[in-house]
Amino acid sequence: MTPTSPDVLQIEVTLLLEALHLRYGYDFRDYARETVTRRVEQCCADLGIDSVSELTGRVLRESATFYRLVGYFSVNVTALFRDPGFYAALRACVLPVLRTWPHVKVWDAGCATGEELYSLAIVLAEQGLQDRSRIYATDISASALDTAQTGIYPMEIVQRGGRNYLASGAQHSLSDYFRAGSDAAVMDSRLRKNVIFARHNLAMDRSFGEMQLVVCRNVLIYFNRELQDQVLTLFWESLDNGGFLCLGNNETLSFTAVADRFDVVDEHARIYKKRVSG
Repeated sequence: MTPTSPDVLQIEVTLLLEALHLRYGYDFRDYARETVTRRVEQCCADLGIDSVSELTGRVLRESATFYRLVGYFSVNVTALFRDPGFYAALRACVLPVLRTWPHVKVWDAGCATGEELYSLAIVLAEQGLQDRSRIYATDISASALDTAQTGIYPMEIVQRGGRNYLASGAQHSLSDYFRAGSDAAVMDSRLRKNVIFARHNLAMDRSFGEMQLVVCRNVLIYFNRELQDQVLTLFWESLDNGGFLCLGNNETLSFTAVADRFDVVDEHARIYKKRVSG
């Protein structure tokens, strides 16, 4: 990519984001600008494009380039049983309450390549909730969703996940939930039996209906404050009264537009409960 001044670069990025919104209806204008700029530059470098302006022209004319670019904006940093303490708190504080509902709907928003999805499915299965639960696994990236649907991961990812699983208060061995090959593992297809995969853009799309649990971990950190408030309001609207919202370790409801609409269940694990209205 040809070097350019910071001011010109930001103008080019602004025009690119406007083009994406006008041409395809995807709104990334309220994503954290530093992160967006870094990922746009990476896309240009990988595609051998000299400038963001050139990328804009190609995106407007070539849908394949647009979908390639969208992949750079998705958040795919995830792991099986990432942050074991969160899953321990989920077992202790959330699942006993979910068990009192006849049916449970879970929204895994920004599921990326699916490691978090399978972690949730395993926990639900171990608590006897899988048969009366449905998980909506959504992400903006089609390629990430493809990986989630196949459930095939390198062995090192699964082995690291096994250590996280044990640290989360596991009841079994993670090997009970996958079939190992020479260099990859396939997650048990039974974990997907009540899962619905769908493309979803948190910046623009609406909810799927009343959920008892919304999990969106380590996604909001990539949004600016205005978009964070918009998405958190979407989650509040999507939750049943008394439903739970789970965020990432570096995310919080404090000082947000919905802070007074939730009670803290576990601040360390970032688990919140929607207050029952009137």
